[in-house]
Amino acid sequence: MTAALARTTVLDAADWRARRAAHERRVDEWLVPHLARRGSGIRHPVEDFLFTYYSHRPAQLRRWHPGAGMLLRDADPTEFGRDYRAGDGGLALDTEAVRGRRGDSVGWIRTLLTRTAGRPGQFGCFGMHEWAMVYRQTQAEVRHNAWPLRLSPEQTARVVEDNRIRCSHFDAYRFFTAPARPLNLLAPTRQTQHDNEQPGCLHANMDLYKWAYKLSPLVPSELVADAFALAREIRALDMRASPYDLAALGYPPVRVETPEGRAEYAAAQRRFAERAAPLRARLLTALATAGPG
Repeated sequence: MTAALARTTVLDAADWRARRAAHERRVDEWLVPHLARRGSGIRHPVEDFLFTYYSHRPAQLRRWHPGAGMLLRDADPTEFGRDYRAGDGGLALDTEAVRGRRGDSVGWIRTLLTRTAGRPGQFGCFGMHEWAMVYRQTQAEVRHNAWPLRLSPEQTARVVEDNRIRCSHFDAYRFFTAPARPLNLLAPTRQTQHDNEQPGCLHANMDLYKWAYKLSPLVPSELVADAFALAREIRALDMRASPYDLAALGYPPVRVETPEGRAEYAAAQRRFAERAAPLRARLLTALATAGPG
């Protein structure tokens, strides 16, 4: 047993099994509709996004991990996998082995979370990143071409050109059309992500789900699910403020092309930033529990 296994909180069998069952029930509410749509060949631009854009598979999201620093009484090692070690009194995650296998990624994520949390939020982008992703494209060319645009391509282009685009998030910026990229105030790259990420960004807060599952099993699965739940709500706002017309799916538009819509968007953005902050803090606390790395 490694030294990391000694720093534990004990969970009796009834407690950890109840936690696992509750996690599975919660996640199934998201997975069952998604898997049914996937089996029928139906695509949903909001509800399915987290399963298609991110690499975490449904079965991985459903699988429960207690996180670092927990000792499970009467647990079968074969149920939990290669990262767990049986010790005196129960089963625990071998955090040193996991951190060693992950290499520099744990430290990279820790730095990103810390630096993002330390910056003031910016709330003046008004969701223009989604508009920049369809800028100067036809209906047939846009990413979600099964759904109509709310405005004509010419009107959509005018919205982009009349608003200053200030996207700080690389993984949004990289989907901009080629003509839209020079219109952005920044040119974010993966290498500058630590310098650019800020807590008001919808995509940075949505990505808390990505960092949570990439840190699994060092973080508890309940935290991964909490980050998924927030990302799911953020995605709805993201698409409501986009140039797509998803009213038929029950997503009324936030008309960011108008002053009223921009005010509505910024207010919602602030609320999401407030909700994301404790999740970011919980991820950092979980990393501290897992030890240096």
